[in-house]
Amino acid sequence: MIAVPGNHQITKILALGAHPDDIEIGCGGAILDAISRNPKLQFHWEVFSGNPTRKIEATSSAEAILGSTQSSIHINDFQDSYFPDEWSQIKKRFGAIATTFQPDLILTHHLEDRHQDHQVLAELTWNTFRNHLILEYEIPKYEGDLLPKNCYIGFNKSIAKKKTDLLITHFGSQREKKWFDVEVFQGLMRVRGIESTDCTDYAEAFYCRKFSLKI
Repeated sequence: MIAVPGNHQITKILALGAHPDDIEIGCGGAILDAISRNPKLQFHWEVFSGNPTRKIEATSSAEAILGSTQSSIHINDFQDSYFPDEWSQIKKRFGAIATTFQPDLILTHHLEDRHQDHQVLAELTWNTFRNHLILEYEIPKYEGDLLPKNCYIGFNKSIAKKKTDLLITHFGSQREKKWFDVEVFQGLMRVRGIESTDCTDYAEAFYCRKFSLKI
């Protein structure tokens, strides 16, 4: 079981991604590590865009990561790169999620991410979920918008390798992209591992804007 301040136990996790592979890149290691420690975790996995090929990739990857956990996977077909124009419909989808799944932890995009689709999801996460623990993950890309983070989830080398293997295996449509390779993913996790001062060598970094603490 994952413990958070106030001895609150996390059992239900909502993972949000604008595009297929966003969740895996941003917090795949943290999710794999959490499941390895507690396979009874419950997940709702929500991806907001994807053409037919990308939807197949996203579904197969999510199924591989979530394994036998109690989980639901939903892949939407909002238009890639045009989320600001589809704000009202995406907001309705957020409302539908909130009525059917009440998470203990939400993993979403960083509010300062420069990709317009990522920004929309981050903003609607905070707009929809007001009383939840929210961790904002990061996506490396050409915009150069990686910023200092204040929260880290560390894991061992085998988890880091499993994450990158899953990405390369399941997202074949992305392999020709210059930024989509093992060195990028492993390198960022290694740097974040150094920053985290954890006992592990690898980590993913998140931004936590607020949480309640009981001592």
